[in-house]
Amino acid sequence: MHHTLVALVEDKPGVLNRVASLFRRRNFNIESLTVGRTAEPGISRMTIVIDSDQASAERVTAYLYKLVNVLQVEDLGAVPAVARDLALVKVAVAGHDRAALLRVVDETRAHIVDSGEQTMTLEITGEPPHVDSVISRLEPLGIIEMVRTGQVAMRRGDTALSAAQYS
Repeated sequence: MHHTLVALVEDKPGVLNRVASLFRRRNFNIESLTVGRTAEPGISRMTIVIDSDQASAERVTAYLYKLVNVLQVEDLGAVPAVARDLALVKVAVAGHDRAALLRVVDETRAHIVDSGEQTMTLEITGEPPHVDSVISRLEPLGIIEMVRTGQVAMRRGDTALSAAQYS
């Protein structure tokens, strides 16, 4: 089962390395890891997706809290959450494939962000299963290159994860 952990951390050199090392030392596989700024200066937000059972996710959360630069951690697996992923996919387009590709674009809310004589690059955003689904539809057309950002997520509704108390 996938668990999406969100950690607010101090925006300092070495924090990402310490978090990644914790997962390596404890032999947990990170499926996705994204890091970015928050609205609060000096605070970054990490979204970490792991494939583990509930007990292991709780252990990882406890381990994260022991790291000095980690301010707050939440497992979004137990609460309603919004998750998004972004992929850029370069697809081969030979004559008849172009029409098939445009059909996929129209049906899946993908966006063409670059076009060449032999390829088109698409931007696909949405919940991870949606991105996976669009990529599987593109595979028969010939994926030349692909990159994914990894998942970002936050709670639904009015509750927010905030490090204001640590500033």
